[in-house]
Amino acid sequence: MSVGWFGRPRLPDPDHRLLVRARRRITVQVAGAISVVLALVGVLVWCAMGHSQGVAAERDLAAAAQRSPVAYPPPCVWLYELRADGTVRASPGAPAALPVRVALARVAAGSGPQTAHVSVAGRDYLVHTRERGGATVQAAMDLRYLMAEQQRLLRTLVGAEIAGLLAALLVGQVVSRRAIAPLGEALARQRRFAADVSHELRTPLTRLHTRAQLLSRRLRGDTDPILLIDEVDQLATGTRQLGEVVEDLLRSAQFKQLRRPFGPVDLAVLAAELAVAEDVRAADQGVSIEVRCDGPGDHVVRGVESALRRVVSALLDNALGHTGPGGHIWVTLSSGPGTVGLTVRDDGAGLDPEHAERLFTRFEGTGFGLGLALVREVVDGHNGTITADGRPGDGAEFTVRLPAHPPVPIVEPAYQRYQPPLPG
Repeated sequence: MSVGWFGRPRLPDPDHRLLVRARRRITVQVAGAISVVLALVGVLVWCAMGHSQGVAAERDLAAAAQRSPVAYPPPCVWLYELRADGTVRASPGAPAALPVRVALARVAAGSGPQTAHVSVAGRDYLVHTRERGGATVQAAMDLRYLMAEQQRLLRTLVGAEIAGLLAALLVGQVVSRRAIAPLGEALARQRRFAADVSHELRTPLTRLHTRAQLLSRRLRGDTDPILLIDEVDQLATGTRQLGEVVEDLLRSAQFKQLRRPFGPVDLAVLAAELAVAEDVRAADQGVSIEVRCDGPGDHVVRGVESALRRVVSALLDNALGHTGPGGHIWVTLSSGPGTVGLTVRDDGAGLDPEHAERLFTRFEGTGFGLGLALVREVVDGHNGTITADGRPGDGAEFTVRLPAHPPVPIVEPAYQRYQPPLPG
């Protein structure tokens, strides 16, 4: 079990365990397939080697029995000659346990050349017997040399199989990682989408639910319905904005970029609308929200209205979540050369300035939720910046700066000089 930020234990990720099991399974399968192929190749090589050695030995023995003199046989071959008088002449150093007299007698009786594997005195020999020049000749070869070569080949093949298995495991690891990477990315996208959906829908749904409850209480209290028209309009506006959020989420579910055209968006109007939308929830918590504009000029930026609305909404939701009863939230709009600033400040729990940058990282467990990470993604997509500042117990301040929308040039109408009509 790993340890996350602030020493908190982080539980094992079930998706990670699933990927690890799948990667191990693929590794074993790939390594097993390669090992089986190598083993089959080794068996074929060993069988082919043994067959070729047997054929070559039989050929050499037949040639030695047919042409080589008994006194000077080829290397590793001994010759025995059965003469007409029944005596046997052998090559120098020939084994005393040979020749195989049964084979000599059969060939001498006219049965034709014979080749056989025999075991004499605990040793294996390959024996070839044939007629040559009125005598019967038997050539013998000790098979322990061929067996020793086969044993060396077998040890080599076993070593190659072990080395191939290790290489197969390495190849299996590489193949499994590449094969599992798309699955891991898909799972990560799925979890990210689920987290985004849960967070993006929570704030507007909470806002709608709170306002619907207030409207229900007022209706039950015999309030004149005409006085509730503004509340109903706010409810309708909230449902429309919720529909925009759902539409954006459905687009992101298809892993497509939101390619809505950028246009002029008045941040001051958005801030005022959202402050009114949150006034019911703020009143229930005993928190006041104030929107003010500093300095002259407008506060129009270039962007997507629904996305920037979610930015302001997330910052207000974050401030409400960290401000206690009797607290205050200030939303300040300012304009500068080519930029528009929006600051959301509260006098709530505050934050540690050293951890300010980590507030915008997903799943950090800092208590500020996923909203700030989504805010940064939207702000970055609008070529803007967001910063955080504050002190523990002394409130927090979040500042968003976005490029200002270029002013529309005023085009004066072109006047054409009056020309009097020509006479006649």
